[in-house]
Amino acid sequence: MRAVFYLTLLCSTIVLNACRQTAEQQSPTNTSVARREQHRPQFHFSPPTQWMNDPNGMFYFEGEYHLFYQYYPDSNVWGPMHWGHAVSTDLAHWQDLPIALYPDSLGYIFSGSAVVDQHNTSGLGTQEQPPIVAIFTYHYAEGERAGRNDFQYQGIAYSTDKGRTWTKYAGNPVIPNTQSIRDFRDPKVLWHEASQQWVMVFAAYDHLKFWGSKNLLEWRHLSDFGKEWGSHAGVWECPDLFPMQVEGSGETQWALLSSINPGGPNGGSGTQYFIGQFDGAQFELDAAFAENLKKEKAVWLDYGRDNYAGVTWSGLPDAQRRLFLGWMSNWDYAQVVPTTAWRSAMTLPRDLRLLATPNGHRIASWPAPELLQLRTATHPLKSVLVDGRSELALPAGVGAAQTELELEWELPENGSGEFGIELSNSLGETYRIGYNIENQQFYSDRRNAGKKDFSEKFAPGLHLAPRIGNDKVLRMRLYLDAASVEMFADNGATALTDIFFPNEDFQRITLYAEKCSVKLAGGNIYPLRRIWDEGTIRK
Repeated sequence: MRAVFYLTLLCSTIVLNACRQTAEQQSPTNTSVARREQHRPQFHFSPPTQWMNDPNGMFYFEGEYHLFYQYYPDSNVWGPMHWGHAVSTDLAHWQDLPIALYPDSLGYIFSGSAVVDQHNTSGLGTQEQPPIVAIFTYHYAEGERAGRNDFQYQGIAYSTDKGRTWTKYAGNPVIPNTQSIRDFRDPKVLWHEASQQWVMVFAAYDHLKFWGSKNLLEWRHLSDFGKEWGSHAGVWECPDLFPMQVEGSGETQWALLSSINPGGPNGGSGTQYFIGQFDGAQFELDAAFAENLKKEKAVWLDYGRDNYAGVTWSGLPDAQRRLFLGWMSNWDYAQVVPTTAWRSAMTLPRDLRLLATPNGHRIASWPAPELLQLRTATHPLKSVLVDGRSELALPAGVGAAQTELELEWELPENGSGEFGIELSNSLGETYRIGYNIENQQFYSDRRNAGKKDFSEKFAPGLHLAPRIGNDKVLRMRLYLDAASVEMFADNGATALTDIFFPNEDFQRITLYAEKCSVKLAGGNIYPLRRIWDEGTIRK
């Protein structure tokens, strides 16, 4: 979907119809796959076949979590974008559904959001059967190719059968690109109760725009934000806006997410965020957050290289819950990673919480509790002093390729050195994730983790993340899948997501401490079950 990857593809009405026919033939519901290819995640969502990027249109309705995603059913690289579709009743197991939205004469279907219009403000349903309204960006490739700048604009579609089929609104686009802004995309919509209106936030190259509507059909511009704040090393994309209660208090702040590419904290794609107040028209930074932002320049949701374009679900039963999902890749190399049947996966669903810290308000990420159902057993770790290397004695049948790991480290009072865990296989390939005591930084090292010659940008050095907490006990929770790691440290105050591609699954886990001694106070190993049934998709 991204500007740096726009393809010079001529997709006229005839070709678009051909795309649709091919897509129907390759509809996920007609594809029986075991999802056991090399590097295929076993407990993360991935498409049955072909290319996937940004999560889109996530909403909850009548017991189902809906996930749409940028999808190209005809290739394993980016192309004319569709909305793929999957649903889950438990956030762990997913049922693939037919493609929801296809390109048409107005363009490709880029990223966006979806809401349940409970009071039928749009008139697209009834009071008894409220419509679900999807809001997305049209990308008119022929206009881009002709050198125009107004080739992106916002459109809507609606469903009255629980999101199974969709009708595009006859009055599209609902927000035309009258200012000819080249990057004009990724609308996220929410209902703002205080002002009794729908609010849309979307990206416009180097800032965000807020628009308001009473009916989801007619929109007016409210305000802009961001030209003078945050990182501007790349194009702004995929925003999100939602209120959050500060943990342990009755204070409410608003969080504003904005993905950026390039310009992430460790290169390529990343997601920054802002904390402040939103009054239904304007977003104003919290004073303490703004003061600290002057020094930090940007505050990041995840410090790994592989969590991008993430947004939250709408319509959850718990209105206070902020449930997040991101695309687990990076535009620096997403189209050339060494998979062929499919490309890309999503992160695990995460709950977002707002913490008060010495550096101001910070968003913490934590794996959704629904994921606990994937644990098959609990294997406690004994306390041990690590001085050098100590391989974990894994239970029979348990490796590092499908495991959750909890570790508690007692930090030395003073000193330097580093410690962590190393994954390895019989080929001598290794992946390390650890902590540098002197620098107070986490790091991820995939330089020797297997395949990397597909891109010089994939593994040039360490990926670093600051420690937000200051407790004497450092807690790490890690999810290790076939080709990825997601680390949540200090109860989620620091998150780091990275992918890697070993030529053989990692089977050994070794604790290490270099230039220091550190005590592992305890922890647990949880083998995890795979989420895909053989030949079918478990609902």
